[in-house]
Amino acid sequence: MIAGEFGGLRLVAPKGSSTRPTTDRVKESVFGALGPARLVGAHVLDGYGGTGALAIEALSRGATDATIVERDPRALDVIRRNLATTHSTDRASVKRRGLAGFLQGSAPTTPFDLVFLDPPYDMTGADLSRILDLLDQPGWLASDAGVVIERGSAAGPPTFPAAWQVSWERVYGDTLVVLVGPDADTPPA
Repeated sequence: MIAGEFGGLRLVAPKGSSTRPTTDRVKESVFGALGPARLVGAHVLDGYGGTGALAIEALSRGATDATIVERDPRALDVIRRNLATTHSTDRASVKRRGLAGFLQGSAPTTPFDLVFLDPPYDMTGADLSRILDLLDQPGWLASDAGVVIERGSAAGPPTFPAAWQVSWERVYGDTLVVLVGPDADTPPA
């Protein structure tokens, strides 16, 4: 973990899995750009859980709760171990399924304020755009929600829903990070 309540704790990553944890440099940049205003009290969705590190970092920095979606059983075990390490199991809900299936279900009681999408780098732009369209359906996002997308820089950004705006974009080596959302406020650079 980088900062906040769980700062300094080490999280584990699944062995023998295609999970690619977000680097500390990228996490530090993303969370610095988001700032406390977007994090404190936020309802968070981590759509491709991996290790759960993005959701756990958000909880560490003041998010109220997190929903973590992951379909890989090895990654699910790691997410649960990382939640136990950070004593945050009571603030997180882990869903074993693919994100598209999750988003085709019922919208949450409280819309998400912040969404992290770090899909496999080989996911096509069309597939990611489909996920964004599902997320854009009524009830899923708060009106000022932010969606952080991390993907391979060679792939470039996907096509966003019409009302969404890009408010922040950076490239770190082979990683592209974009903050987008409906009426997104521009965070500090």
